[in-house]
Amino acid sequence: MTSAAANFIYVACQVGAEAAVKTELARKWPAFRFAYSRPGFLTFKLPPGVRLADDFDLHSAFARAYGFSLGKVGGAKAEQCAAKLWEMVGECSFDDLHVWQRDLFTPGHRGYEPGPTALAADARREIVAQTPAGRLRVDGQSSPSPVETAVVTSAFPPPPLTTTAPGQLVLDCILVEPGEWWVGYHRAASLPSRWSGGMYPIELPCGVVSRAFLKMEEALAWSRMPLAPGELWAEIGSAPGGSSQSLLSHGLRVIGIDPADMDAAVLAHSNFTHLKMRGADVRRKIFRGVRYLAADLNVAPQYTLDTVESIVTHPEVNIRGLILTLKLLQWQLADDIPQYLDRIRSWGYGRVRARQLHHHRQEACVVASRK
Repeated sequence: MTSAAANFIYVACQVGAEAAVKTELARKWPAFRFAYSRPGFLTFKLPPGVRLADDFDLHSAFARAYGFSLGKVGGAKAEQCAAKLWEMVGECSFDDLHVWQRDLFTPGHRGYEPGPTALAADARREIVAQTPAGRLRVDGQSSPSPVETAVVTSAFPPPPLTTTAPGQLVLDCILVEPGEWWVGYHRAASLPSRWSGGMYPIELPCGVVSRAFLKMEEALAWSRMPLAPGELWAEIGSAPGGSSQSLLSHGLRVIGIDPADMDAAVLAHSNFTHLKMRGADVRRKIFRGVRYLAADLNVAPQYTLDTVESIVTHPEVNIRGLILTLKLLQWQLADDIPQYLDRIRSWGYGRVRARQLHHHRQEACVVASRK
């Protein structure tokens, strides 16, 4: 299947991030024309004559998932929608199937968390059941991918992740409204494009002290940061300890830096050290053996960057990689992401990327590594 079959692209994002997506695309793809939106879902019309590869990179920090849009189908029941879906895609065949429901609310609203839903699972089953012979090369169930399997030395083993293989052509179905499905496709390339809806398939394990565990697990998977057991990490803003638990679960040694109290379960871990102070107050010699730095502070991005810069640019410190959570206290701060990335590059980090993670709230993750 080629992009000639579709003159529109779709973008799925967090509810609330729509304006950030529009701003990014206006800057990077000024010829794209906004067409349709619902909270967490947008479409754009491609200019006449423009053809994109089916594994194109949108270069958007706030697009959780994207691809070519073929349009929408509707019906009172899932079986009606599924029949119309296969009529719409014609004779094309696919390697895999991604079905998900757009976010209903902003993350955290009355406890809401984006992720798999029963409605999407029902739709997936119906699409698979009605698949014409030879049109879907698998039964809709992806196979486990060994790439994301982690070495674990704690009580929190990783989930058996299922991901689409790189290079596979994926049929996309997004449940935008009750009885309204939007249909599209993409070719799996980046790791998030191999997750259904760009959502990292993990649930909060029992015994974890905070949902920051999920954020760190997703950041590690997306960034593919090297995880060598026994290597020393520092985390600024570590309390109460969810992210530290994630790092410890990979066999890492962790220095947690936070004036607030850590959970007793984290303090009891033999590979964890707590410095009960602000990151700006830690003597730089503490970071001499640290190779990777994480920071998640409830402050404006400039303050987080000021704190990190004072550490990583010190002549006695050699931090190879960064995982930074930037709090977007106002959505307008999303427009400054390119400037934040340029600032981090100026510290000597050759590869710098940003993404709003599936488990994020009003924030963005920046990962950086030296060449």
